[in-house]
Amino acid sequence: MHNNHKSPWQQLDYNLLFILFLMVITSCIAIYSAQMMDQYGSNFVIKQLVWYFIGGIAVVGVMVLDFDQFRKLSWYLYGLGILLLLGILAAPESIVPNINGAQSWYRFGPFALQPSELVKVSLVIAIANTIATHNEKYIIRTMHEDLLLLGKIALIAGFPTLLVLMQPDLGTSLVFMAITGSLLLVSGVRWRIILFLILSFILFISILVWIYFTFPQFFVDHILDQYQLNRFYAWLEPYEHKDAGYHTRNALLAIGSGMLFGKGFTEGSVYLPEAQTDFIFSIIGEEFGFLGTSIVISLFFLMVYRMINTALESNEAFGSYLCAGVIGMLTFQVFQNIGMNIQVMPITGIPLPFISYGGSSILAYMIAFGLVLNVRSRTTKYMFE
Repeated sequence: MHNNHKSPWQQLDYNLLFILFLMVITSCIAIYSAQMMDQYGSNFVIKQLVWYFIGGIAVVGVMVLDFDQFRKLSWYLYGLGILLLLGILAAPESIVPNINGAQSWYRFGPFALQPSELVKVSLVIAIANTIATHNEKYIIRTMHEDLLLLGKIALIAGFPTLLVLMQPDLGTSLVFMAITGSLLLVSGVRWRIILFLILSFILFISILVWIYFTFPQFFVDHILDQYQLNRFYAWLEPYEHKDAGYHTRNALLAIGSGMLFGKGFTEGSVYLPEAQTDFIFSIIGEEFGFLGTSIVISLFFLMVYRMINTALESNEAFGSYLCAGVIGMLTFQVFQNIGMNIQVMPITGIPLPFISYGGSSILAYMIAFGLVLNVRSRTTKYMFE
């Protein structure tokens, strides 16, 4: 006995939708405060709501297709993403302007698009499809099959990661790695291999640190640009490096001065440039205090918890992998964004999912959210499982 007679629209996860609704409200309140402080001519709240509306249409579009259809579309979506990233490197500066030392955006008049945001979703779909197909083909797994799957995943993830690093956009490439890592954990690859990869990564970082301290000039010339190094200095010693540490110092000051209950709505006084994007968490901390930031973190916790439930309950492996990729993407970005606001992590241009202002990123999160809703709504629950 099962409830297969229910349509996908009847099986919508209303708890997840309600969490999203609360995040939209949080986002609008925080962005309104940020723009009041910055005295911008632009109304970011209206723009954010427009992007949420477009994102809502995208969610409905994603829901119309059975999530299995995305397996058939995965290579087309992946290919389109790669073409958009290649276009960024090839297009003239009139279309792809240089913003803060990076070329990551297509700009057509008032409209701007950051393709790497949308590639996050196509990467989740492509890797999820690859793992599902591989595991269906090789029921009995040997070390050879595991290494073959690892090679496939590395190729699929490596190409867009390199293209994004060439922009250069270190933040987004780290998100790509987080997506790949989270999918690798659930792919069924032997733990010995995963442990070896983790240890290799730690060794690689250790070698970089050693090179930096032993041959600092070589490091600046060949490995990291000066502005990327400045971000590390700003993270480790924000009070020593006046210019580079400006954002970190003010973010800490804003969150610290909010104390337990905050200064009140629009009562923030610590100035942060472009606070509506990367430093929205500091605005919430200053105006709503520890209480406000705790609520935001709880919302993310509940959202990820619901998504993990969906991944575990899905009747199809591909659905579970889709959810795992989205969970990896969101969890890393939340950890990194909040971390850089409280000096736990270095500053990278990673927005806070669903809360920070940004068209391309909201659209990407909404599509990813739609995929998880889709998996949940097409999961059949059996009475005697």
